Amino acid sequence: MEFLTQPWAWYISGPLIALSMFLMFYFGKRLGISSNLESLCAIGGAGKVVDYFKFDWRKNSWNLAFSVGLVVGGFLAFHYLIPDESIALNPHTITDLQKLGFQNPEKTYLPPEIFSVDAMLSLKGFAILFLAGILVGFGARYAGGCTSGHAIVGLSMLELPSLISVIGFFIGGLAMTWFILPLIFS
Repeated sequence: MEFLTQPWAWYISGPLIALSMFLMFYFGKRLGISSNLESLCAIGGAGKVVDYFKFDWRKNSWNLAFSVGLVVGGFLAFHYLIPDESIALNPHTITDLQKLGFQNPEKTYLPPEIFSVDAMLSLKGFAILFLAGILVGFGARYAGGCTSGHAIVGLSMLELPSLISVIGFFIGGLAMTWFILPLIFS
């Protein structure tokens, strides 16, 4: 059972992702998580208010099932397949995170300074989550898809807009890591 609790090598996971993309392309499907938000809005009746959401969401039911599988799989993996929640971080990264106020950044995947209920219900935490949700939602809509859709599907189909989007995602991630996160936690 060790193969369940250890990361798979690139030469196993890479071809599995490629096979998945080939099968989706063959069957005329496109993988993207942000399209599920559109489907959820259509299911919830947003089409009565905004014409954009007037579509047959049942055509995306396979993608909704995929998203439910992601949540269930993540829950099962986190609670039953991870033998130890500690992570191997570079000592310099640990020091940098401790300077920002993280007590034991190497002890958990989800630091309580960000992911605890107390942190989320604080004014600062709520403002961060609210603003991040708006930016991610707007960004995914403006870019025509989310990070997984562009980075996995778009790049594998050699789409230039996906390459531009992925470059933007990386620039945004670097800016967040080196400039914005230190401002928020300092």
